[in-house]
Amino acid sequence: MLQEFWESKQQQRATFPSEGVVVYESLPSPGPPFVSYVTLPGGSCFGNFQCCLSRAEARRDAAKVALINSLFNELPSRRITKEFIMESVQEAVASTSGTLGDADDPGTSVGAYHYMLESNMGKTMLEFQELMTIFQLLHWNGSLKALRETKCSRQEVISYYSQYSLDEKMRSHMALDWIMKERESPGILSQELRLALRELEEARKAGQELRFYKEKKEILSLALTQIYSDPDTSSPSDDQLSLTALCGYH
Repeated sequence: MLQEFWESKQQQRATFPSEGVVVYESLPSPGPPFVSYVTLPGGSCFGNFQCCLSRAEARRDAAKVALINSLFNELPSRRITKEFIMESVQEAVASTSGTLGDADDPGTSVGAYHYMLESNMGKTMLEFQELMTIFQLLHWNGSLKALRETKCSRQEVISYYSQYSLDEKMRSHMALDWIMKERESPGILSQELRLALRELEEARKAGQELRFYKEKKEILSLALTQIYSDPDTSSPSDDQLSLTALCGYH
């Protein structure tokens, strides 16, 4: 049912026309409980939240969670409209102790959020989630802080990254950042990976959308793979290190 739903969507070219179909991933395990992930066109990811005694059961459970969210995403309330933006901005203001005037200033966090919503008018929340995941990762990775230090405005950063999707190249650059962090603070990679795995498991069991947590795990694993596959590497160029990291990861 999930596969047919998204194939129908793509035939209508209503959502993610250039993306592939549904992708399943089962974690290797010698025995139960089994874990399965489902990645939808556009990148949203869901997993089984029940304790499953077989891989097939885990796959079905993950597909069920993904189907419910896919259908829910079709509701008018899940599309970004002026009314939705107004309500979301008001909630953001309340949670940050800011003012409604901040929404018109892209230099504030509320203003940046307002700008992102305005730039994605008419999109569904699953479509908007891909862009949000990129910025969540940039914040976690420390890249947003570094960009602010170069005097880039939030609006410039949003406009720039809105043109890109979360792909292998972006992951390899983020992994490179974590390799540099590991050299400065040995042990930080393992610590972050343990945290990412715990967050991913908790989010999966709660039936939440998982891409942010899963991408964190993939990026950190990619960085660790590079370090242990070539421990004597001193200071190669960014492009060489990124390429080596990708080869080692695959």
